[in-house]
Amino acid sequence: MLFVEKYKYFYFGLKVKLKILLNFSTIPENFTMLRRFLLSIFASLTFKYKNMSTQNVKGKVVLIAGGGKNLGGLLSRDFAAKGAKLAIHYNSESSRAESEKTLAEVQALGAEAFLFQGDLTKVDNITQFFDETISRFGGVDIAINTVGMVLKKPFAETTEEEYDTMFNVNSKSAYFFLQEAGKKLNDQGKICTIVTSLLAAYTGLYSTYAGAKAPVEHFTRAASKEFGARGISVTAVAPGPMDTPFFYGQETDDAVAYHKSASALGGLTDIKDIAPLVEFLVTEGWWITGQTIFANGGYTTR
Repeated sequence: MLFVEKYKYFYFGLKVKLKILLNFSTIPENFTMLRRFLLSIFASLTFKYKNMSTQNVKGKVVLIAGGGKNLGGLLSRDFAAKGAKLAIHYNSESSRAESEKTLAEVQALGAEAFLFQGDLTKVDNITQFFDETISRFGGVDIAINTVGMVLKKPFAETTEEEYDTMFNVNSKSAYFFLQEAGKKLNDQGKICTIVTSLLAAYTGLYSTYAGAKAPVEHFTRAASKEFGARGISVTAVAPGPMDTPFFYGQETDDAVAYHKSASALGGLTDIKDIAPLVEFLVTEGWWITGQTIFANGGYTTR
């Protein structure tokens, strides 16, 4: 609520000044249009402050790509506990069991929810995910994309097929997820994409992973500019290496030890430290848009 308290005084100050102007009896009659204009600003400020200070997700529809496990699974459970309705995506049969477990946990919390399986590198699947959510729940308020794929391999050894796969998963699917969210989200909606702190790292071996996530930073800026007229905020979060199976599959024991020692605060990033940031950005942090937020315990600075 600190964000709300900070801007409360800004809005109140403007409202007081506008009230003085609106009630000033000596305003000439030919300034009627000015008075109406000021009145519209006053009404807008009142709406914006109320909207900002009462943000919550109870009854909201939250769509999460990759919402069946790891960070996505935690976000699904957190939003369910706060009264949201959940559309939970998972990619393939390999993640079905864990996603079904997440669905059961979400429903045990009293949330309405469903699972959607699909390869989001196929744009039709992204469209179908949004359309099914709207069909079930009547709309989408928040769209979060946690989908990603990592490859750790020397630049000179990376194949064309690996390059295409990495860019399809990490860049193409993110682009068309943002596009579909921009088309389908309710006004005042919120979008957040998970990227990586490697965007700010000076390192080798992750050329296709970091390289394929890098465009999402610009996609976020461009989408926020274009969707802003509808009150839609668009952000990205760049965690450090997260302590999940997603990270360990590509790393040796020595590499894990290095990553743990590389952060100023020590250790890997815990998904429990990332989920609250994502949740803030899609609720009370509505005034933050077009930004990529690095949260990594000092693994990189930017």
